[in-house]
Order: sequence, then structure tokens, then C-alpha cells
Amino acid sequence: MPDTNAYVQSLLLSNPLREPLLREVIQALRLPPGSRGLDAGCGIGLQALLLAEAVGPTGHVTGLDLSPAFLARARGIAGKHSLGARTSFREGNIHRLPFDDNTFDWLWSVDCAGYRLVADPLRLVQELARVVRPGGRVAILVWSSQMLLPGYPLLEARLNATPSGTAPFTAGMRPESHYLRMLGWFREAGLQEPAAQTFVGSAHAPLSDDIRDGLADLLQMRWGSAESEASPEDWAAYQRLCQPGSPDFILDRGDYYAFFTYSLFHGRVAR
Repeated sequence: MPDTNAYVQSLLLSNPLREPLLREVIQALRLPPGSRGLDAGCGIGLQALLLAEAVGPTGHVTGLDLSPAFLARARGIAGKHSLGARTSFREGNIHRLPFDDNTFDWLWSVDCAGYRLVADPLRLVQELARVVRPGGRVAILVWSSQMLLPGYPLLEARLNATPSGTAPFTAGMRPESHYLRMLGWFREAGLQEPAAQTFVGSAHAPLSDDIRDGLADLLQMRWGSAESEASPEDWAAYQRLCQPGSPDFILDRGDYYAFFTYSLFHGRVAR
């Protein structure tokens, strides 16, 4: 499955870049020690391990994903990790969770629930909240912005304005369907104390090898499929600046700086 393998490789490459920010988000949530949570859309399980660390030795995290290939990777990674015993993984769909009501103390989802195209956001949030006990937390984290091409703001703005750059939002969608309107979804679903906060990750020269690899993968992930949507001039500039091996590769610059943001939306299930 070449597509799956490529996506797994991308997750591994991006992890050193994202992990400090994800740790900050998890710390801000103050998950109760000994609590049991669900990582909805867990991928290869990297965040499940961070969550397991946060809830301590008596806590537990269940990872859920649609992909058997991702789950196999998640079990393999967890099995080699000291925190692996605090995790388990199960195949399932976040729109039809295979759990009873009130099963978990909290639910977490990053780059999955809400961020991907959702036909009925209200029903999704209601389903997520269903498996969380009264008073427990539903927390959804989504990629919300980036500045990766310092010195080229006009080029970056035009790349961001392509359908690839605005995905999963597309022309003609209702504004209320945009994931940054998630506070409204939470309120409509009856979650209490809905709140939002944005967290910033950054990188600057000199770049370590793992951060450089993560940024190179991010440049490809954000705009690598935009050739048919960008002007020929913009696509040529993107290739010149963003392709490793190019004499003008932007990550080679001694003054390189970039940042990206994730936005956290969370609320409590009504008692």
C-alpha cells in the first residue's frame, strides 16, 4: 500500500516538529491522573503515547482508527515503548464509535475530527460526546495556519489560496462548516464551557536534521499537489524554493524562520 506507507512516513517525519506543541496542548488540558481517554483518529499512535504519559501509570488511552495498516503500526510502536502497556488500539469509525455511552473520561482528536470534511458537524460532535461521561472533556485539535516561506509572503498567500491550501474547505461550502467555527458546533451539541485556544510551534536556523526533514515534508504536504491550481510562475517559484537539492532551497538559508499554529476546541459534556 504505497499511499499508506507514504503517509506513515510523513507522520514520522513531522513528529519531531509537532511533538513539542502537542505536549504543550496536552499539558494545558490537565487530563486527570488515572483517567481513561479515547484518541479518536489515532493514526500510528504517536499522540496516544503522549496522552498515556499525561494520565500517569494508572490511566489508559484507547486509540481508534479506520485503517488496519495504521493500527498495526500503532501497536508495533507502542509495543516497543515503555508506555505501551497504558494503551490499546481498536478499529472503528469516529462517526459511529464502537463504544457504549459514558465509556471514557475524555476524548481527544487531532487532525481528524472536524478538520476533515464533515457533512453534519453537529451529529459528529454529539457522537463524540456520547462516549464521554458527564463532566468529561471533548477536545479537538486542528491545524489552523502556517508561515513557511519567509521573505515570500505574496507567493505563500497565493499558494494558501489554492484549493489545496484551503482544504478541506472548498468553494460553495457553508461558512458554518469551516472547522474554525467549531465553537458553534460545540454549543449546538450541548457541550458546556466551550473554549478555544491557539498554540504556536516554530523553527529557525540552524535546523537540526530531524526538524529540517519535518519542514521539507511540510512544504510538500501543504502545497505539493497545487501544480494544477497555481499559476505557472508561482509553481516554478514553489519548486525553486521548496525542493531539496535546489540551489535556492529555502531551508538552507541561515536566516530561515517559520511558524505554524494548531487551534484547540474543547468543552464539557453536560452533567
